[in-house]
Amino acid sequence: MNIFLKGLIVGFALAAPVGPIAALCVQRTIARRWAAGFASGLGAAVADALYGLIAAFGATFISEFLISEHEWLQRVGGVILILLGMRLILKRVEPRETVALDAKANVSGNGKVNGEAQGKRRGLTGYFFATLVLTLTNPMTFVAFAAVFATMGLGATRGHSILTLELVAGVFAGSALWWTILTALAHAVRHHFDFRKLAVVNRATGVFVIAVGIVYLLLRPSTEPPKPLQRIERWMQRTPHAQVTTTPAATP
Repeated sequence: MNIFLKGLIVGFALAAPVGPIAALCVQRTIARRWAAGFASGLGAAVADALYGLIAAFGATFISEFLISEHEWLQRVGGVILILLGMRLILKRVEPRETVALDAKANVSGNGKVNGEAQGKRRGLTGYFFATLVLTLTNPMTFVAFAAVFATMGLGATRGHSILTLELVAGVFAGSALWWTILTALAHAVRHHFDFRKLAVVNRATGVFVIAVGIVYLLLRPSTEPPKPLQRIERWMQRTPHAQVTTTPAATP
């Protein structure tokens, strides 16, 4: 199995478990549009790739910081989740018809978009960076990558930049693939949600995200990979390890 494919499998498997990021992506897809949910998922995919890059290159200073400071990083993530959940619960839901009319009104006669519509575009950037920061505040992502990479025998890619970048590209592709599938499924059922159901989705997502945030604040952080990742490691152990060969220097 080549390195890119292994990275893709790991990226997909780490992104797939349902959690607060998945709930936010689904909520934003249903309440807003597909681009809002996908931008949120893309932020998580970039964070996964960054942590994968650190684990693959073996950046000692960064990895030691993430492990030693994982407790307060988790609590920062918990506070952010609680604030996001409260915002979802308190936010007023607008009917889609009103949003569509506002979007049309934001385009002038010459086809130019005014400041309010540009603000909505900036909203996609906000969704992206919100999930990027949330994912980065969970150091378990790095621990998981480091554990799985070690089990896969991919430590051999260190010192071989092309192979390492191929691995990280696979991680990003696998994570992005999951968020594409999830948001596409949410978008497919989006038309079944009217104004009242949207309000219920917002509140339910808010309650779930707040609950996860409270768990992050109260739960003692662990540096052990979760059980699903341990199963991935055992499966990877049954596949051939990545081999990195170098051409020996010619002897006179």
